[in-house]
Amino acid sequence: MKTIIIEDEDFAARRLENMISECDSSIEIVAKLQSVKESVAWLKSNPHPELIFLDIQLDDDLSFAIFDQVAVQSQIIFTTAFDEYAIKAFKLKSIDYLLKPIVKEELGNAIKKYRDMVAPLKQAIDFSSLFNLISQKSITYKERFSIVVGQKIKTFTVPEIAYFYSTEGISFMVLKNKSEYPVDDSLEELSQVLNPKDFFRINRKFLIKIDSIANVHIYPKSHLKLELSPLPTEQVFVSIDKVTAFKKWLDNK
Repeated sequence: MKTIIIEDEDFAARRLENMISECDSSIEIVAKLQSVKESVAWLKSNPHPELIFLDIQLDDDLSFAIFDQVAVQSQIIFTTAFDEYAIKAFKLKSIDYLLKPIVKEELGNAIKKYRDMVAPLKQAIDFSSLFNLISQKSITYKERFSIVVGQKIKTFTVPEIAYFYSTEGISFMVLKNKSEYPVDDSLEELSQVLNPKDFFRINRKFLIKIDSIANVHIYPKSHLKLELSPLPTEQVFVSIDKVTAFKKWLDNK
């Protein structure tokens, strides 16, 4: 069986690829795409795979925009950190709707669900039962961090955190009281376990919390400069490819 992964975060795409291989080694991933534009171009010039793993919120738009431009022939398993899109996802030939961080067991069940659907009997999908199942799913996010400080372990809760930044391959957690500590996780890993309504990866170096933003300064050509509290040691800009998603995040959309 051939499939493609549409996911704008490299770490999340690699993690999903590895989990798919562990769940079903017969699945061949023929492409990994990162945006609506790239996905539309690929689908217009290649045979559609049997199955697509599709993130909903991509850098350039919601992935639903793909269906406005291409008559997608594949079955879809949606992967997303946001559960408010469930109803719309199920109107678009969806097999399942997996909330991030994806659990291997749930991924395996979704793949099995697809296998059962395309079995010789071609049994119909019970969308009502499937919707009831995913509507009952809940997701929990990381609530605290334990940090080794000298000979002690200190625990900090998420409300104490202002933002995370990375430098020279090391991630740091900055607290509202201006203290900062190194953490083991990369920014990509942190973005998978923290509530996306509170945290946003604005560029390669910063993962910020909504209440750490003191001001947003608008520069020419849609550049946005953030004034964070506590004040970082460098100027902080939103990557140009994340500006649209960042504005939607600010509006809580």
